[in-house]
This record gives sequence, C-alpha cells and structure tokens, in this order.
Amino acid sequence: MKKFATGVAALAAAGTALAVSAPAAHAYTDNYGAIALSTSTGLIGYSYDYPDSASARRRAVSSCGVGDCSTVVWFRNGCGAVAYSSGTGTWSWGYASSRRSAQGQALLRNDSDAYIVHWNCTSNHG
Repeated sequence: MKKFATGVAALAAAGTALAVSAPAAHAYTDNYGAIALSTSTGLIGYSYDYPDSASARRRAVSSCGVGDCSTVVWFRNGCGAVAYSSGTGTWSWGYASSRRSAQGQALLRNDSDAYIVHWNCTSNHG
C-alpha cells in the first residue's frame, strides 16, 4: 500500500509541475507587412509579420535591392498587392484584409489591361 501512496504523491507533484510550467495563452498581436517598388526597374521588395509598420517598411525597401525603391503600400493584419499596366506603363497598389480584395484595389486603380505583379499577406490576415 505504501508504494501506491508514493506513486500518487509523485503523480500529483508531476501534475503540479506541468501546470506551473505550461505556457500562457498567446495574446493576439498585430502583424505588419509592406511592399516597396522601384518604378524604374520594376523590382519589388516585401515584408510580412513584423511587429510595427516602420520595421515592415524598412525591410521591404532593403529587400528590393535598388536605390530608388520606396514603400508604396503597408498593411496591418492584411494583404497588399501591386499591379502594372504594360499599355500605359503605370503602377498601382492596394491593401485590404484579404488577398483578393487587395488585388482588386490594385487593379481598380489602374487601366483595364493591368495585371497583378506581386501580392503578400501577414500570417494573421482576414
């Protein structure tokens, strides 16, 4: 009988240790992303899942790799998209809570022959 009591005590101690060491529930956090564009070369840089918009924009510009890259769109918990019209040589962009909506915004702001050249989303987009 003593073995059983010792086993129960050990099991209870292990359960307490597990309860104390269990990770806390993760609080919801905002994720930011951005898209940078060089209109002279068409090169694009992007970022996603950064803790703030400034960090996301810096990463997008640095990943573009050309001196004239600049951020054209940034977003929080969503998506961004860039469209190009080969007929007029114009660029447009948009952002929204979903990929489809961001692409729609980018296309809506350009000519009828425009097409999506890039899109990206944060991992917690709508």
